[in-house]
Amino acid sequence: MLMEKLNKKIYSYSVFYEADQEEGGYVVSVPALPGCYSQGDTLEEAESNIKEAIELYLESLKAENESIPEETRVFQGMVSVAFA
Repeated sequence: MLMEKLNKKIYSYSVFYEADQEEGGYVVSVPALPGCYSQGDTLEEAESNIKEAIELYLESLKAENESIPEETRVFQGMVSVAFA
């Protein structure tokens, strides 16, 4: 088991947390992995769940012999619009 962990590459991805106004808790997404979402009642639970979702996403890509996406630069901003 230790050797298996030593042979693994570490992948780091930006994740975005959003408060779920309707259900409570948090929804989390991974922009570099399209369709990779999870949720949790607390930020800690959401983080744990998204880590598991990322692992499953990467396992699926590997099983299909698809390349593992690398993180690209992600920018977050806020814009304002006038609306009547």
